[in-house]
Amino acid sequence: MELPELGTNLLQHVPPRWISVAERYLKRVPVLRERLAKETDTMLAGLEGDLKPYRGQVPTHAQLPAQGLPREQVLREMGVMETREHERWKEGFVSGAVYHGDSEHIDFLNQVYALNSQSNPLHADLWPSATKFEAEVVAMTANMLGAAEANAGRPPEAHVCGSLSSGGTESILLAMKTYRDQAREERGITRPEMVAPASAHPAFEKAAHYFGIHMVRVPVGPDYRADVDAMRKAINRNTIVVIGSAPSFPHGVIDPIEQLSELARERGIGFHTDACLGGFVLPWARKLGYPVPDFDFRLPGVTSMSADTHKFGYAAKGTSVVLYRGSALRSHQYFTSTEWSGGIYFSPTFAGSRPGALIAAAWASLVSTGEAGYLESTRRILETADVLKRGIRAIPELYVLGEPLFVIAFGARGLDIYQVMERMGAKGWNLNGLHKPAAVHLCVTLRHTQPGVAERFLEDLKGAVEYVRAHPSDKGTMAPVYGLAATVPFRGLVSDLLKKYMDLISKV
Repeated sequence: MELPELGTNLLQHVPPRWISVAERYLKRVPVLRERLAKETDTMLAGLEGDLKPYRGQVPTHAQLPAQGLPREQVLREMGVMETREHERWKEGFVSGAVYHGDSEHIDFLNQVYALNSQSNPLHADLWPSATKFEAEVVAMTANMLGAAEANAGRPPEAHVCGSLSSGGTESILLAMKTYRDQAREERGITRPEMVAPASAHPAFEKAAHYFGIHMVRVPVGPDYRADVDAMRKAINRNTIVVIGSAPSFPHGVIDPIEQLSELARERGIGFHTDACLGGFVLPWARKLGYPVPDFDFRLPGVTSMSADTHKFGYAAKGTSVVLYRGSALRSHQYFTSTEWSGGIYFSPTFAGSRPGALIAAAWASLVSTGEAGYLESTRRILETADVLKRGIRAIPELYVLGEPLFVIAFGARGLDIYQVMERMGAKGWNLNGLHKPAAVHLCVTLRHTQPGVAERFLEDLKGAVEYVRAHPSDKGTMAPVYGLAATVPFRGLVSDLLKKYMDLISKV
């Protein structure tokens, strides 16, 4: 599935609308359609073994057993899989994904979950503990992100407030839906737009897709941060919100939030800081003396934020916080139904029933860690990240993108960085592939602060670079997929491939 280099270069100068029309036409040609299907199926067939490693090793359950299995057998089957999987993340071979991972911390959260396994904040009268935990998690997160300064001298209804969601994506979806509804009600905007740097998380694109918002993606500057002048030019009368990241997921750099939020404030529109990744790191990094620019509610133009408790907040997977400057803005997030025959109904987020046990685990993680715990964890993470950045920069073929703190993106000169990623995968490392430009990143967590992990990563990375330099024709399994996504101008072809990949994941 390769285009000639000349054709690819020429297509880079063709308007996207024309490319889209050409792609639709080409996909209707039977011979080409069949060839594309064959090549993508071949590519995915090479991945199936990696995605379905338990076939033939543990029983497959495609339908309900006639009689329920003994609980001991169920636990035994699950234990086989858990043992194999935890070995990689436990030893720090994974970028992000598991942010704490200490056995005592996990056992503690599991006990909290067990105590609250039946609770559901939808029924606040039955489980007032769940709403207590949620309100306090939101308040603690808000105060960590500048709420005290923002609230000073303002009435309670103007104080920073928020909700707990199922993760960063839902927090972002909720915020974008909120701005859409606010703009429609208060400004009469029926064709809403959001302005975001190209590095903004795909959750914003998903929100645009779901809620009928036109997303204007603005190229980032040479430092991989949002370009303030370009963002200013992209704002128009239909803009409802401007986006910035602290830091961005791909490159780990902090956008110029102060300048961007002022652009929004001057225009009377919203500004959202996506701190899903950095919300529980940057406040402590600043206290430790690292150069962290203002990014939170201390800036008057910031009107909403997202911060993930289940990342560096060290909670169990499935919680995030979305925050707003004032309850009037948050009210546009809510859903109410007053005419249903089943009675009045209301919910603050997309879900109706929500797992109170996860809310309790988030609360327990925050209060048991405390400021001292977050400071110490952040110190260890940033010191390890400094070691890794120095080591990567010492490899002549590699370079670090921008000036990151703890999410380290690096590219390559004179060799294929995706092949380096593939080789690192063969050594057990699970890294994130990036493109535009082609790069790889490692999100440093507490797992990487264990003795010897950073040194092992750098040694394996040197070996991977040497191997790829000596074997440039090796393709592997995932490297061609990333290479395709980075070079093929027909985005629909890549989208079709990803949809087939998701189909493959869902197979029994």
